[in-house]
Amino acid sequence: MNRSDQHDRLVRLIFGADAELTAEEVAERGGLSLENGQRLWRALGFPDVGEDVAYADADVQAVRLVAAALHADMLGEETVFRMTRAMGTTMSRLADWQVSTLVEQVDHDVAAGKAESRLDRAVELAQYSAPSFESLMLYAWRRHLGAAVGRMEALGPSDEEVLSTHLTVGFADLSRFTTVSNGLDGLALGNLVEDFESRCTDVVTAGGGRVIKTLGDAVLFVADTAPDGTRIALGLVGQIARRPDMPDIKVGLATGSVLSRLGDVFGPPVNLAARLTHVARSNRVLVDERTAALLGDEFETRVMPPRPLRGFGNVSPVTVSERRGFRSR
Repeated sequence: MNRSDQHDRLVRLIFGADAELTAEEVAERGGLSLENGQRLWRALGFPDVGEDVAYADADVQAVRLVAAALHADMLGEETVFRMTRAMGTTMSRLADWQVSTLVEQVDHDVAAGKAESRLDRAVELAQYSAPSFESLMLYAWRRHLGAAVGRMEALGPSDEEVLSTHLTVGFADLSRFTTVSNGLDGLALGNLVEDFESRCTDVVTAGGGRVIKTLGDAVLFVADTAPDGTRIALGLVGQIARRPDMPDIKVGLATGSVLSRLGDVFGPPVNLAARLTHVARSNRVLVDERTAALLGDEFETRVMPPRPLRGFGNVSPVTVSERRGFRSR
């Protein structure tokens, strides 16, 4: 089988069929106006392709799902497209992540003689892994959806209580990342970032927190309580700082009301936590006064002299460490 045939086969494995429809034909068969069909593609993160043939039956089915949601009048139009945009943004990042991970596997397999070319091995992996990982993706989404619903139910009956939550926000930032990254090739830099994000995610989730997003050299996370957030922060320092192949780390924590929207968190505690990392020494945890006031005997705290933090005026950061000899019950 030649390269062109293998490429077409890979596309069919991913999409389930060859592209044979235009955007107008898909919208018409799916029950949407062309305008709303194009709005759907943009919400999902796909560019307009004009009159080109670029769609298949799977695209028609997707349009029908959105059309049914709109016509059933159970969800408002804006809600439907906001949910669609959330899926598009998330799936785009997930797809890039998966492909970059698989490329390493493919290159390794070709070098080991398991396939003649990248494309041949990619087809084999698509046949083997696509169905199982699609099921796993749906399972993970349902589990996370259930957890998110549980958090919302625990917050309160009003919209304001559901969207605005009292949390401890943590911002973990690698020190001297620009200097370090300038001395690495692409593969080494990618491995460093992935190792950092993986270790941070393990520590945060093991401590009962949630990773909100990763930024390459930084991780934003939240915890329900100040002690939980502080344990996580100290755990991150312990996990990263003791590794000679990783840069040092700085962690800032702030507690208060944050707004949860678009899979992210916003508000003064988020900004303050980030600002605290800018003044923290390497392998140290700095917290704001509100977080420090909520900590118990488990931690040692020391108030530092006031210093200007952009957007917050003069702030007295508080250093935190584990109290020696302390044993939790």
